[in-house]
Amino acid sequence: MTPFEVATEFFHSCESLKGWAGCQQFVASDAEFSAQCEPLTEVTTVEGYCEWMAGLGGGPLKGCYYELHSSAYDESTSTALLFGTFHGTHVGDGGPIPATNKTTASDYVYSITMDQQNKVSRMTKIWNAPWALGELGWV
Repeated sequence: MTPFEVATEFFHSCESLKGWAGCQQFVASDAEFSAQCEPLTEVTTVEGYCEWMAGLGGGPLKGCYYELHSSAYDESTSTALLFGTFHGTHVGDGGPIPATNKTTASDYVYSITMDQQNKVSRMTKIWNAPWALGELGWV
């Protein structure tokens, strides 16, 4: 697979809530994660993010899903950009408050840098978390 295909497969595995077990084959062992949004400021590894997503979708936002709108790959920087919308309704346990039955449709971008072995070496999530948390009634 090309680096872009690997990045895309990783995106689908992560957004399909497969957790680390379903994503690790695409990721370098020391892959870093960053996001400038409050729920994710303490998540520093791609492994941690994969587990966070799986927990979110397996608990408070059961039945959540995503749409991939656009993707691109810059060969000069070995970076994939994937733009999507996350859809979820707070129906399950595990959120910051009891289920609100409120829904969010929240846009986001993954910036995924690939290494020489065609593995994810770094990921940044660009996301307006306050918007999503507000729609869910969590803030």
